[in-house]
Amino acid sequence: MNLKQLRYVVEIVRNANHLSAAAEALNTSQPGVSRQIQLLEAELGFDIFVRVNNRFTGLTEGGEHVFAIAQRALAEVNALRALKEDMGAGGTGNLIVATTHTQARYFLPPIIEGFIERHPNVRVTLKQGDPSSACELVAAGEADLALAAEPVRVFPHLVCLPCMEMRRSVIARAGHPVLDVPELTLAEIARHPIVTYDRRYSGHWIVMKAFGAEGLEPRIMLSAADADVCKAYVESGLGIAILSSLTYDVRRDPELRMRDASHLFPSSVVNISLRANTQVRPIILDFIRAVAPHLTPRVVGEAMLAASFSAARSG
Repeated sequence: MNLKQLRYVVEIVRNANHLSAAAEALNTSQPGVSRQIQLLEAELGFDIFVRVNNRFTGLTEGGEHVFAIAQRALAEVNALRALKEDMGAGGTGNLIVATTHTQARYFLPPIIEGFIERHPNVRVTLKQGDPSSACELVAAGEADLALAAEPVRVFPHLVCLPCMEMRRSVIARAGHPVLDVPELTLAEIARHPIVTYDRRYSGHWIVMKAFGAEGLEPRIMLSAADADVCKAYVESGLGIAILSSLTYDVRRDPELRMRDASHLFPSSVVNISLRANTQVRPIILDFIRAVAPHLTPRVVGEAMLAASFSAARSG
């Protein structure tokens, strides 16, 4: 077996078991991918993928273990490559941050500006997606860390460090009646068409759960992954939005107004997520501390060590 075969396994799963999509992402041929999987299965002595009419439909029980091992192996190889760059002359290297639109657009710009001033020879790459896809990139070793709200599923091989909370507000066009009611309630909000985050985001479920607890069924007119898209439709008069307060900027949103709704909807916890059982490089520690000053190298190191002990005991 070899790393190429493990990479093929991971890419097939990432592309929903579609061989053609995986081959395209890998810049190779579909027959070539299929052949390498067959060779790996022959060497292991069991099937990795369930097949129906010669099509991959999912992972076998053994395939689940192969996929987990392949992710870890590829992550470690990527970590070695990053370490090689970090140890080179001149402090060169790469920092890959997986994050969401909200963090990339509204929170990170001054953080990254300061980081680049301190590390002018380090290349920073942002990979945007929903919280789950951001964590997937870290688990696969394709990003150094994730900065995102809690994902909708659990990632047992990641160490999650809470770094801040995001409060929620109602965003409406200037003059909208929801801005003027004496007491903002869930019932009042539910009277109006609503624009909010889509189902891939924990924020969507937090909002819906709050309405459900009051026996209310809001009219969701539009859901999107991008707060700027949500605000654009609010500005056009489609409805009001329930978004992170961080996304409102009075200078850039002159037609909109914000009203705090943190008493109605719980805050979202934003985590920095790292791969367990890996050495956290100095430039990553510096970036983490810039994002969340309370996450000092000592705090991060203790969290990583605790995760290692926990994994050893459970294993």
